[in-house]
Amino acid sequence: MLNPFKKKSESIYSPVSGRIVSLDEVPDPVFAQRSVGDGFAIEPTDGSFRSPVDGELLLVATTRHAFAVRTHEGAEILVHIGIDTVTLKGEGFTGHRQAGDMVSRGDLIISCNLDAIKTKVPSMITPVLLTNGAKFSMSSPDFHASGAPVITVRRK
Repeated sequence: MLNPFKKKSESIYSPVSGRIVSLDEVPDPVFAQRSVGDGFAIEPTDGSFRSPVDGELLLVATTRHAFAVRTHEGAEILVHIGIDTVTLKGEGFTGHRQAGDMVSRGDLIISCNLDAIKTKVPSMITPVLLTNGAKFSMSSPDFHASGAPVITVRRK
């Protein structure tokens, strides 16, 4: 059977303005140990979280603290806004899109008031993870990417 996915690399961009850091700097062992997937993290400087890729919005958490997008090549990218933000039960977050929507890189998915939220959680650091990494190879993150791709992924 022919694979419907061509082995084309795809660029993953930062979903929010801020400093790009290694997952090793995330103050949560689930993310730092890459239990959910590999990728990078952002220390956000604003509260506008956008799609890091073109694709289908697979998930917008009911608490609006996370969303996932599947690229046209099949890579699944999870954006998890902050650490322990699920405990806020959606307080301070506004969803702008819903699961099933087709999105383009840069489309606003979730917004929040960073100043109001950051005092209620351990950190606003935002992991960006390739959750189906067994099917994809991933480049090393470019921690100095400014408007450029942070990582690229390619189906194995």
